[in-house]
Amino acid sequence: RNELLLHLKTYNIYYEGQNLQLRHREEEGELVVEGLLNISWGLRRPIRLQMQDDNQRIRPPPSSSSWHSGCNLGAHGSLLKPSTLPDIQVTDMGTTPSTEAPGNNTASKSQPEEVPQLMRTRSDVGVRRRGSTRTPGEQRRIRRHRFSINGHFYNHKTSVFTPAYGSITNVRINSTMTTPQVLKLLLNKFKIENSAEEFALYIVHTSGEKQKLRPSDYPLIARILQGPCEQVSKVFLMEKDQVEEVTYDVAQYIKFEMPVLRSFIQKLEEEEDREVKKLMRKYSILRLMIEQRLEEISEGPTAM
Repeated sequence: RNELLLHLKTYNIYYEGQNLQLRHREEEGELVVEGLLNISWGLRRPIRLQMQDDNQRIRPPPSSSSWHSGCNLGAHGSLLKPSTLPDIQVTDMGTTPSTEAPGNNTASKSQPEEVPQLMRTRSDVGVRRRGSTRTPGEQRRIRRHRFSINGHFYNHKTSVFTPAYGSITNVRINSTMTTPQVLKLLLNKFKIENSAEEFALYIVHTSGEKQKLRPSDYPLIARILQGPCEQVSKVFLMEKDQVEEVTYDVAQYIKFEMPVLRSFIQKLEEEEDREVKKLMRKYSILRLMIEQRLEEISEGPTAM
């Protein structure tokens, strides 16, 4: 616990002022850390995006005849029914809304001053017809239901594609989530059809070392213990059957130049030859001793 808190303090100092800082809290006597985890795409094969989001969660765009500029709409698009309906006057569709003060409007003189006046504004449908500009509500709905993979949203022609190798995304998790849970959360965030069983998370070091996170591992804890600097190590999403783990002992030789590696091989071959000759001498002596003993045994009964 103390070691984790020490690493967490270093982690947050490194990311001071950024959204990658992590928070921690006590939950039933257990330390829980939560925040964003950067994950790099390391896929070699294409992935497939879902054709549509869940229809139950997406509402069709309202028509201009059913509402005006979001009037009487709740936070989730539901129609609010007030107990007393105000007497609201709406200008005709073909006329231009008046910009004069309500006190100068002849039509409003016959009405009490407390009567609210609703000026017609542009509906979502009109905006959509004139161009590709979306209202803030539409933009929030898109962000809520589908995230892009480095700017790649779903397109029926490019729904099968391979994310750029090394490009980074992030997912909000906590320290109690295991590797399979993080994988499922990441795939669900981007609406990826592929099964989570096809992928694995790896910690990849600049030295070439690749460490696969086990199903029982906690990726956020592993990231904290590895340190915050992604110039040293990164968390990669990769295919299970395309990547092999590389231990530290092997990785330390990967960065050497070929002449240096050849000299290593030459020394290893020389050492191997010495060991082979040593074993041959040893077993040659043992063979001679066994043969002499067999001769003594075979001559014994004849002499008698």
